[in-house]
Amino acid sequence: MRQIQSHVRVRGMAKIIFGNILLALAYAKWMVPRGIINGGVTSLSLVLQKITQLPLPWLSNGLTLLLLVICGLFLGKASLMKSIVSSLSYMFFFTLFYELPFTLMTTFPIDFLLACLLISFGYYCCLSEGSSTVGVDVIALVLYQKNPQRNLAKMIRHLNLSVLVLGLLTYGVFAVLTGFLFSVSYAWFLEKWLAWDAKRQQKGLDIAQNH
Repeated sequence: MRQIQSHVRVRGMAKIIFGNILLALAYAKWMVPRGIINGGVTSLSLVLQKITQLPLPWLSNGLTLLLLVICGLFLGKASLMKSIVSSLSYMFFFTLFYELPFTLMTTFPIDFLLACLLISFGYYCCLSEGSSTVGVDVIALVLYQKNPQRNLAKMIRHLNLSVLVLGLLTYGVFAVLTGFLFSVSYAWFLEKWLAWDAKRQQKGLDIAQNH
């Protein structure tokens, strides 16, 4: 029994790390080079930097630590440990892909679609294992825990859009409009991944009950 539980934990951690590899690759090789600004922690940090003039790393790391605290207080120790693994793996792989001298860019529509697919699936890998990516999804997960009837993907989308509204005066109109379209698009894909996972789990329960 313990072997099975250990295998499940290892598989879950591997899925979280794999999800963050996809996220890091998409942000480092498509989002950043293309200047697509979505409503995540980095965007919020840039808005705060404009207001406070504090160094961006301080704000970004400070927000990440604050979200980790919220994660620990409201989502439990298991989720906190997974979220720590998630945030550390993302930072490592983002730095790695950002520094490696290769490009994946082709045309804007193709890059946009690939970024949507990888980021939505990366989020799915983390969320389906009860892990936050230590972004605005922490707030969405807390709200979802309080009311599981809420649509998790839509909550993440609304939070991202709220950050974009705050950043309208900081970023150019094109970057914000592109980010708006990106937030809507990847959240749609994420909703489909999560719905597929829910059906898969339900099918597994039905098979187990029949046996």
